[in-house]
Amino acid sequence: MNRQRKWLVSLLAVVMLAGLLAGCGGKKNDGNGGGNAGGSQTSANSGGTGDGSGDSLEPITFTFYGADASPNWQNMQDAVGRAITEATGVTLDAEFEVGDPAQKIALIAASGDYPHLISPKGDLGKLVEAGAMLDLTDLIEQHAPNIKKLFGDQIKRLRYSEEDPSIYVIPTYAEVGQTYFDAGGGFQLQHRVVKELGYPSIRTVKDFENAIREYLKKHPTDENGNPNIGLSLNADDWRMYISVTNPAFYTTGGPDDGEYHIDIDTYEVTYHFRREIEKEYFRWLNHMNAEGLLDKESFVQKYDQYLAKIASGRVLGLIDQRWDFQDGENALKAEGKFEYGYGHYPVTLTEEFKETSFWPVGFSPGWGVGITVDCPDPVRAIKFLDFLASEEGQILDNWGIEGEHYVYDEDGKRVIPDEITERKKNDPTGFQRESGIGLYHNLGAHYGDGVLDSTGNYYTTNFPDQIVATYNEVEKETLAAYGATTWKDLFPSEDEFPVKPWGAAWNIQIPADSELNVLQERMKEITWRRIPEAILAPPEDFDRIWDDYQQELLKAGVEKMEDEYEKLVKARVKLWNE
Repeated sequence: MNRQRKWLVSLLAVVMLAGLLAGCGGKKNDGNGGGNAGGSQTSANSGGTGDGSGDSLEPITFTFYGADASPNWQNMQDAVGRAITEATGVTLDAEFEVGDPAQKIALIAASGDYPHLISPKGDLGKLVEAGAMLDLTDLIEQHAPNIKKLFGDQIKRLRYSEEDPSIYVIPTYAEVGQTYFDAGGGFQLQHRVVKELGYPSIRTVKDFENAIREYLKKHPTDENGNPNIGLSLNADDWRMYISVTNPAFYTTGGPDDGEYHIDIDTYEVTYHFRREIEKEYFRWLNHMNAEGLLDKESFVQKYDQYLAKIASGRVLGLIDQRWDFQDGENALKAEGKFEYGYGHYPVTLTEEFKETSFWPVGFSPGWGVGITVDCPDPVRAIKFLDFLASEEGQILDNWGIEGEHYVYDEDGKRVIPDEITERKKNDPTGFQRESGIGLYHNLGAHYGDGVLDSTGNYYTTNFPDQIVATYNEVEKETLAAYGATTWKDLFPSEDEFPVKPWGAAWNIQIPADSELNVLQERMKEITWRRIPEAILAPPEDFDRIWDDYQQELLKAGVEKMEDEYEKLVKARVKLWNE
């Protein structure tokens, strides 16, 4: 953004904030509970009002756009949503992306007409350049005690850049104090597959391949005569990263830094597809295709078709993240077909590599929710976000409503009743739509798994005992056969890797006017064309296609792209350590 435009936007934000603060002087509570329509009142300690001023909670609606899909969203008419509205007076007129969020954000930025709240994921730079975002620094300082408490001395990591230290978003994709107790990634095989084969070791791609091949030999079709599918990939739009390209570094010892590999000591950046070892991963996928073990529709099917195949029970293996395929798996669970569900295995190219899903990044903010210059009441908006960051807000998001979704036992521990646990296991989609639990997670800042609240209970329900309680009996049987209690037990742990000083590089914000944006788009276009071509080619053509791919990257400026991204990595390390 040029200096003049940035100065004007900052001045506008100051003027708006001053006016709103003055306006709030007439909204003090009169002591009679005269707040929202229901007359309910939330104490400052709960985070409902943030600054303890006793402001009334008059009903207000904010528009919101989220770059992630939220198929179970019920317009805050679920149990948790109603409780949040009661505590804050806020409802959201929300839109969640179902297509390409980058295109949508670009349109929003260009339009000059912004939703009041926005979660743009990796495209924040476009909105900052357009002058769409408010600097939240003063709003947090004056009205968001829960956000300040949650981030503590890590709040400096919320700054946008060294040149622009503004805080434009509250991180919602990064957890404070996170400890991982379970795995949702890796390579997936149906429980019926490993059971019939006597629970073989699933450690390398060859192990994974052999399990699929052997099961298909015995069961080429399902009970209705439809062909079973060995391995299906999800290559629909951005999900290409998750199911097709990211596994190339997970299986070859590289951590998840988006499209780059970064040297832990020198910070040297390489477009990860230029690592010679990753060529061998894609050669294996080419081999799977030649063997007839790869779904022929992997690169043409749409996301809903992919989920429908999973829901049919015919897909034996996946390479994906649970959050991406769980709607299909949930349909199987709702029908009681638990043996068609999936286990998670730490598969690598060969045994010399460690699977890197749990490579630690420390606290690594970047993506989150911000308030735009079109918001009619930034103070109410920041107090809403502050409530979500409060203890009360996080318990609502993770646990639901006391007496309805959880109770306290005689020792003061939160406990989920058996009937609720069964609903979460057997009909997770229906349960979430009704309860709203988890639907507000990417709307607010939060502590991670393993962090205790003021009562000595975990903020989240993802701790070992509760995780095990949510497993169905088929999952438990599979895990027991592999000598594990949770799926994470099978994976290399965090302490086997050094913490990355730049955090997660995939959430580094790129300035909107940087040539890096053009270069990245160019490399993506080449990669998304060449990778499927290489996988689907006759094996004898694989090396030629791969070599042509590498030459095309060089001609398109991949080395310049690497150099520019390396500057951003080094800048982040400097910013975080000032």
